[in-house]
Amino acid sequence: MELDDRKSTILKAIVSNYLETGEPVGSRTISKMSDLGLSSATIRNEMADLEELGYIVQPHTSAGRIPTDAGYRFYVDRLMEEKVEVEEERGALLERVDRMEVLLKQVARVLASNTNYATLVTAPDYKKTVKFIQLSLVDASNLLAVIVVDGNIIKNQMIHLNVLLDNEDVLKFNILLNTFLQGASLEDINLEMIQEMKKQSGEYADILDHIFQGITEAIHEAQEIDIYTSGSTNFLKYPELADVEKASGLLETFEDKEELNAIIRETEAEGDNSGIQIYIGDESPVQNMKDCSLVTATYQMPEGAKGRIGIIGPKRMDYKKVVSTLKNLTIELDDIFKKSREVTNDE
Repeated sequence: MELDDRKSTILKAIVSNYLETGEPVGSRTISKMSDLGLSSATIRNEMADLEELGYIVQPHTSAGRIPTDAGYRFYVDRLMEEKVEVEEERGALLERVDRMEVLLKQVARVLASNTNYATLVTAPDYKKTVKFIQLSLVDASNLLAVIVVDGNIIKNQMIHLNVLLDNEDVLKFNILLNTFLQGASLEDINLEMIQEMKKQSGEYADILDHIFQGITEAIHEAQEIDIYTSGSTNFLKYPELADVEKASGLLETFEDKEELNAIIRETEAEGDNSGIQIYIGDESPVQNMKDCSLVTATYQMPEGAKGRIGIIGPKRMDYKKVVSTLKNLTIELDDIFKKSREVTNDE
């Protein structure tokens, strides 16, 4: 619903004040703001209208007002002014690291520290393809398969054999597997390919079944979305989230990878997978987070794979700071990925 300038100004003042203090905001507090130039009586009348429209609510009879989910939404969509960070500050958030896993853990940790909220970061959603497979004899009846997939994700799989192999046999399997599987995704591995591999393995076709099963299990595992989290104890810093029931529900959700995956899937389905999205209160896709706000951003690898970054906090979170931090960080990630690709190409 459209609000006139006066109501918009008062709603902005209420939300801004409540975000800062966490205390209900009264008409006297608003009237003391020198740039408004409105009497307490006028402000009370406007606040009554805003309450009737559903943008604010009075939690106690004698208290001031606090924003409703609709009030926060109007503020975020229409009233919030983006913080402009100094350009020189960009680039100071992250350190250069070589492994994707280490970088994304760092992103989660830095965001939690900078915002005082809980954070989650997903690995890029690569269509995982095999980069390299290395089989090694552990003992007479066990093989270790090391499978490297896109994103330099490494999976180890122990494979038990019921026949004896020597190093020459293992070398032949390594050549066979890499010839057929390098650059292949699970979708590319079909019955025709498997039959041809068995044909070429000759008398060891049955052994290939055991090896192949172990490798496909490892690739399946690599395709699961990795999620890195940090700052779950930050929930306890906010009184509205700190009572035992709410806090335990939030902490349980934050430790449950399936729940976090559900959050990512829901936000991807609802959004356009680009830019920054804000979910307030009941808009949250997870029941235990209805008292929270979730702000998500998408980062993109040069090859096109995307990942998600999420910040979860109370509904009275500092939206301006969160949005600004996420924008700066996604730009910084883009720079890191581009530089890493340039280095790789030069090599």
